[in-house]
Amino acid sequence: MEISFKGISKSYSKFKALDNISFNFNEHGAIGYLGPNGAGKTTTLKIMTNLIRPSKGTVELNGINVTKNPKKALFNVGSMIETPTPYPYLTVKESLEFIGELRGIDKKTIHSEIDEFAEALKLPPLTSKMGQLSKGQRQRAVFASVLIPDPSIVILDEPTSGLDPFERKIFRDFILKLKKDKLVFFSSHILSEVSETCDDVIFLNKGKILKQGNIDIISREFNTNAVSVEFIKPIDDAIKRSIESLNHEIISINNKIAVLKYSGDNDDRADLLKGLIKISPVVSYSTYGSDLESAYISILGEKS
Repeated sequence: MEISFKGISKSYSKFKALDNISFNFNEHGAIGYLGPNGAGKTTTLKIMTNLIRPSKGTVELNGINVTKNPKKALFNVGSMIETPTPYPYLTVKESLEFIGELRGIDKKTIHSEIDEFAEALKLPPLTSKMGQLSKGQRQRAVFASVLIPDPSIVILDEPTSGLDPFERKIFRDFILKLKKDKLVFFSSHILSEVSETCDDVIFLNKGKILKQGNIDIISREFNTNAVSVEFIKPIDDAIKRSIESLNHEIISINNKIAVLKYSGDNDDRADLLKGLIKISPVVSYSTYGSDLESAYISILGEKS
């Protein structure tokens, strides 16, 4: 399994949606594609699935050129781009059967897959009409249709956008399962979701890749080394002066909560907590923000 982008650019008249982007992934795992609205994420995925063609460059899936031989290149690929709208008059079961038959899968296998996904993705009743489903139910049903052919590459465009926490957890848990033997490439605005599921990450803005690599390495590089402490009572001037005497940079103070930097060393973190407890009773003490969030803000914040 392999996704390869080589010098891809996409222009619309004078507007350049993608500017010479390149990346390659050739083993199972999950890749997070991050960037603000208008960064070029959906354009990338549409080029990857031959919905639009690049102005320059080459895209290969499993070693096959998508532009020159799209049918062969996409044969072992499942994708969900933007918000698909299934035929509203079909039932969930009929919709999944329809997709399976289009992909040339025998009925016995289709029905076996439907039974598996109905349980794993908590699908609505299979007799429900697609047009009567909520957004979350429809997203899960469409996701199941993406997986019916058992593709080696799965491409998803913000699959959990607008879903509730329960529905996002279903997607997250299933992506964790999929990535064990498939290559999953998905865009998302939910950093916690990417942090919990992905092995690698790409940061894109204004059509250009700003940084890419292993998510743990990038997260450590931009670790804020900060903690959030919540006191039992509001922070007055006396408490603030006592906090300042600990000689740790104060990032912010808001009512009962103070955010402080520390060296990153666990002993320093423990000593800081001891000092804070002496100042005023502490309700909670935790890491401030996620490391991926810090990386996102550092890499993209000044370039949006």
